[in-house]
Amino acid sequence: MKKILVTGGTGYIGSHTAIELISKGYQPLLIDNLSNSKIERLDQIQKITGVRPEFVQVEMCDGAAMRSLFQAHPDIAAVIHFAAVLQVGESVENPLFYYRNNIVSTLNLLDCMKEFKVKPIVFSSSCTVYGNPDSLPVTEFAPIKEAVSPYGNTKKMCEDILRDTSKATDIDVISLRYFNPIGNHASAEIGEEPHGIPTHLIPYLTQTARGIRPHLNIFGGDYATHDGTCIRDYLHVVDLAKAHIAAIERQLSKKQEKQYEVYNIGTGIGYSVLDMVQAFEKATGKAVPYQIVDRRAGDVEAVYADTSAASEKLGWKAELGLEDMFRSAWDWELKLEH
Repeated sequence: MKKILVTGGTGYIGSHTAIELISKGYQPLLIDNLSNSKIERLDQIQKITGVRPEFVQVEMCDGAAMRSLFQAHPDIAAVIHFAAVLQVGESVENPLFYYRNNIVSTLNLLDCMKEFKVKPIVFSSSCTVYGNPDSLPVTEFAPIKEAVSPYGNTKKMCEDILRDTSKATDIDVISLRYFNPIGNHASAEIGEEPHGIPTHLIPYLTQTARGIRPHLNIFGGDYATHDGTCIRDYLHVVDLAKAHIAAIERQLSKKQEKQYEVYNIGTGIGYSVLDMVQAFEKATGKAVPYQIVDRRAGDVEAVYADTSAASEKLGWKAELGLEDMFRSAWDWELKLEH
């Protein structure tokens, strides 16, 4: 059982990836500072898989703590790096916090990988690096635009750091630029659990449908799209988790062709915010009151993926549709009610 270090391992995507790693016979070592997740994730993962993953609470911005972690686990075979703060709006309001957290944690991780000779890393990047793309669907060859938020800029900067590091060392990098993960595990035992008022569409939508929120705020109704609202490429978080397994297996089986590779992870279909509201109502029979409010700083107008490279090189494609995404999101919301 190869040990895979998963940073941000008790977070939304990290915990779903841990489940997929266990199902494939890997041994995930989860680390997190628990600033935006709960230790109960370990119980949930164990309930689904029958395996309680190893967990260490670590602040990745503490270089000495990271070095101690690697010393204690000399058998780490590869790294999946999720750990980051990730709210676009918050990053606009507090950029220094975002730069310090997301960049320093990545530098400390790479220092340890270099010292302890751990070569493969899969990086959790983002379609935010494309900004407002010139053409759609966006390919991996699209120009990297000036980021529209400090959060997006940290993803771009981390990609630059990883690319330069791969040139100067024997560290192999696969950056997965993913689009908008939604939904939850089909068991409804684990899912997205935001703190306070959600900033992501689906938990805000499900909380509104459940009556926790009086209405859904839709940020901007005057974009140059078919209904005036932003367009995004939404993919199921389980599909996204499986993409990380495909990337790790490409690295461990020595099939990676370049020391730095990048792949879009999405469905290739763009839906507007209003499209999503209507599709959710149809899938669940629940009405979602909404109001159009001012645009939100840092939001791009429209972005969706060309995923042909991931299909060809990783052997991965999204398999779950909107109905699966909405059903799992609503089942999880109902579970939280109890």
